[in-house]
Amino acid sequence: MNIHEYQAKELLRRHGVPVLRGKAVFSAADAGAVAYNDFVQKGVNVLVVKAQIHAGGRGKGTVENPTTGAPIELFGKQLRGVTVITEGNLADRAYQVADGLLNNKLVTIQTGPEGKIVRRVFIEEGCDIGHEYYCSILLDRQTSQNIVMVSTEGGVDIEEVAEHSPEKIIKEWIDPLTGFRGFQARRLAFGLGLSGAAFKSFVAFIQKLYTAYEALDCSMLEVNPLVVTKGGDFIALDAKINIDDNALDRHPDIAELRDTSEEDPLEVEAGKYNLNYIKLDGNVGCMVNGAGLAMGTMDIIQLAGGKPANFLDVGGGANVERIANAFRIMMSDPHVEAVLINIFGGIVRCDRVANGILAALEQVKVDVPVIVRLDGTNAEEAREILRKSGLDFLVAATLQDAADKVTVALSRSKQPVA
Repeated sequence: MNIHEYQAKELLRRHGVPVLRGKAVFSAADAGAVAYNDFVQKGVNVLVVKAQIHAGGRGKGTVENPTTGAPIELFGKQLRGVTVITEGNLADRAYQVADGLLNNKLVTIQTGPEGKIVRRVFIEEGCDIGHEYYCSILLDRQTSQNIVMVSTEGGVDIEEVAEHSPEKIIKEWIDPLTGFRGFQARRLAFGLGLSGAAFKSFVAFIQKLYTAYEALDCSMLEVNPLVVTKGGDFIALDAKINIDDNALDRHPDIAELRDTSEEDPLEVEAGKYNLNYIKLDGNVGCMVNGAGLAMGTMDIIQLAGGKPANFLDVGGGANVERIANAFRIMMSDPHVEAVLINIFGGIVRCDRVANGILAALEQVKVDVPVIVRLDGTNAEEAREILRKSGLDFLVAATLQDAADKVTVALSRSKQPVA
């Protein structure tokens, strides 16, 4: 589960990780009030107003009118997702920036051209930055160990650094039996070329950050940029946290931070029925039982000349209710031109799945070609049930047959109506 920057920083603060003072607001009026009462009145002379969306690249992102696509301009230049205010009436300018951000669309390298609507902003004090670094902690599935990565190239897309200057990324793998050791923290500091007060501050910072990563059951924790002030203190200037969904039952307070408006509506709907659904940008909906078979099915669709419109694993209990909900969600995607059902009857018998498909189609209108491939227990009986149903199924016996029928279905969908 992803959370917003301001939420991530509050969680880090609880674990002693140094972050700046800030407050999230949901209206321009509140932005102005917070800027004045919480910062200007207390002597702060630099403010930063940040759009809060679940995507990176906000500092370079452009703000647009969601209806017309016209860029939003402020103070004589195009408004970005992150604005530093250093002059003029800080509270008034914070109001204007928030007004320009809220309810408009922010387009970044991670959102794609469709962008995301900004519904909340974060008002934060500025700081005296000496240098920007990159830092992240995540699980390396190849080694089954957490990995800590740091780089002197902070504030930029780490993907660019990895592609063009991989030697600038310093890595430490953490043995789960011994944990994050002090010498590893010091080795990272040496790798960044730190010394003196900055060296000591970084070592303390990275150890607290790793403690937070484990305590919060993160699957990823990224600080970009991680900054050192001119006084030698390290601070998390940004924070991106992804919590392991399987651990949320241990963190009900974190589960409450979920912002469904930042998620795909179909994925949110699928979650209500415990369907493993991820929306993609293709034209063939797929309904499968088992993650491995789902990945193979997506490959079949690609080889047939189509593109998968979703990842959808209905699990072992492919009953009428689950199949009906799966159909309904797939049919809510206007880009779906065909559906491929690929079920292996191991836990559940294929004839029961076939009857479940027929019953589900009585509840949900499906107006695109449907290819069904059932294999395993009672597969032949299942195919016969489908053939005798009177419904217009394309019944496949093998994976290759399914691929061929997907090709046929897509070609039919592209034919002009007489």
